[in-house]
Amino acid sequence: MTKVNWGSEKIQQIIPHRYPMLLIDRVEEVVPGEMAIAKRNVTVHEEVFNGHFPHNPVLPGALIVESLAQTGAVALLSAPQFKGKTAYFGGIQSAEFRRVVRPGDTMKLSVHLTKIRHNIGIGKAEATVDGERACSAELTFFIG
Repeated sequence: MTKVNWGSEKIQQIIPHRYPMLLIDRVEEVVPGEMAIAKRNVTVHEEVFNGHFPHNPVLPGALIVESLAQTGAVALLSAPQFKGKTAYFGGIQSAEFRRVVRPGDTMKLSVHLTKIRHNIGIGKAEATVDGERACSAELTFFIG
């Protein structure tokens, strides 16, 4: 495991996402081609909270999973053989949501790649807030 302190500039050198779709703020650990741990600070200023839900703001599960996918993409695309490529969603298996994520929360996003074959990768993903699991899923990536 390699401790890093990558902010948005370094993240954007690895994955193609930009505002408003860059959903990770910092990468803290990475083993290229194996795993990544990132953080996302959820703020009330995000546009999604104007409609989901105005008097009870909750981060949609789809955005939690997308945050995890971007973390997995950093793990994959930081490997030399995938540098400069794009990682796409190939599938989401067994996603489970256990905790609501709200403005003010910081999500810890962890993805451990369990299998890479040719241009397909599979990873176990987990998002936590204050040590409590918010979401876990198995994600499949297609490298294009």
